[in-house]
Amino acid sequence: MSASILVDADACPVKDEIYRVAYRLEVPVMLVSNSPFRVPDHPLISRQIVSDGFDAADDWIAERATARTLVVTADILLADRCLKAAATVLSPTGKPFTTSSIGAAVATRAIMADLRAGLGEGIGGPKPFGKEDRSRFLQALDTALVRLLRAP
Repeated sequence: MSASILVDADACPVKDEIYRVAYRLEVPVMLVSNSPFRVPDHPLISRQIVSDGFDAADDWIAERATARTLVVTADILLADRCLKAAATVLSPTGKPFTTSSIGAAVATRAIMADLRAGLGEGIGGPKPFGKEDRSRFLQALDTALVRLLRAP
């Protein structure tokens, strides 16, 4: 079985970069979302629209993640589930989620949720997505896919 890309697509800011690398390396891409959006008409690109139920897209992705899958998501809990299935996981900023880093990411997420609950939304969130993030993602995606494609 060859490599594939699963994308948590509803709020993914790097779809065009994913398409570009997928075309070059001939890797199929499945974009998973709760609502329809336009995707390129290309045999490597497909879309799965799931119900708007809580975690429906996450569940769909996690159930299909394997050691031959690269998952693109900003969702830390989905990243954790996919890592447990041996998938390679990248955030849209190009930061890889790994089995050694996911525990700290999950803990930080829980702390931030508690702070927001106690202090309100005024504590801020992540910095805006920038050009450096896009460039870092493109490089990380290419590196991760080449590694997956070379794996036995």
